Amino acid sequence: MNLLATLLVFAIVIYFQGFRVDLPIKSARYRGQYSSYPIKLFYTSNIPIILQSALVSNLYVISQMLAVKFQGNFLINLLGVWADVGGGGPARAYPVGGLCYYLSPPESVGHIVQDPLHALLYIIFMLGSCAFFSKTWIDVSGSSAKDVAKQLKEQQMVMRGHRDNSMVHELNRYIPIAAAFGGLCIGALSVMADFLGAIGSGTGILLAVTIIYQYFEIFVKEQSEMGGMSSLLF
Repeated sequence: MNLLATLLVFAIVIYFQGFRVDLPIKSARYRGQYSSYPIKLFYTSNIPIILQSALVSNLYVISQMLAVKFQGNFLINLLGVWADVGGGGPARAYPVGGLCYYLSPPESVGHIVQDPLHALLYIIFMLGSCAFFSKTWIDVSGSSAKDVAKQLKEQQMVMRGHRDNSMVHELNRYIPIAAAFGGLCIGALSVMADFLGAIGSGTGILLAVTIIYQYFEIFVKEQSEMGGMSSLLF
């Protein structure tokens, strides 16, 4: 069952990787040179889940350190209450209360039924944080509509049917929505993987799939470029 859930998540992520909008662009210097600028659904790729995972991991570490040093403190317990659980192997600390508990994925479907509030808050946190990080990332990484319009102008490319000064407005119709909704989908897929009991964690599976797919795209691009060069040489 866990293997089937993992394969299902793999298939869904790969399927959604193909969702994109191609905006028609043309060269302002050479007449008749047309191309397209792709805006993918996963516009920020796996960045949202990386940032979300880093945030939670740091919060866990801080909470555990404080819990050891100030055991029983009310404010520290609000941040997180930890317990060692063996589970047939070496004991590991798991959050059993406080904020860290509600930011951690439910352990099983039975746990979701027993504590639906935990599941609900976890879903809200995952979807909201991934959408927020994705939307914020485009502004700090130079991939916002304004930055893309500037890059296209530097390459002397313009959008077909639009003036130079309207490119930012047109790109703003797609890029922020793709970033926020793509982050939301990443969060939803991670939650689904956790709830279905996929092997590993939802975050780990998403990172694995997106990284593999990125390398696959690079390989395909290099092969197509090599094919173009070989046709010129031979």
